[in-house]
Amino acid sequence: MSATTDEILEKLKSLTLLEASELVKQIEEAFGVSAAAPAGGMMMMTQGGAGGAPAEEEKEEQTEFDVILDEVPSDKKIAILKVVRAITGLGLKEAKEMVESAPKAIKEAIAKEEAEEIKKKLEDAGAKVTMK
Repeated sequence: MSATTDEILEKLKSLTLLEASELVKQIEEAFGVSAAAPAGGMMMMTQGGAGGAPAEEEKEEQTEFDVILDEVPSDKKIAILKVVRAITGLGLKEAKEMVESAPKAIKEAIAKEEAEEIKKKLEDAGAKVTMK
């Protein structure tokens, strides 16, 4: 990667959730694109194909997982909050809202290895977590 792309990536990592949302809106307006439409369409095309795959076959070949924070014991809340911030890169306020709104997806559509690693970190902090 070039120095320019590295710099942009580092700046993106430091954005709050609100700033990231504003950035998406600005990109959509500036380039006349929609962030929502292509992702859904692409996903349907790759999963279903021309004939469509049976639902049972999709479950057997699952390659993307969601890590869901199910329960946060009140005495472990701060430790879990720190782990959520480290995993998501969110600011304190956004991470706190995420932890307090459990059950809540922490990361979505990630590889199995990464999902298991995140699940272990959260469980070590005292949270109850599931992978779907």
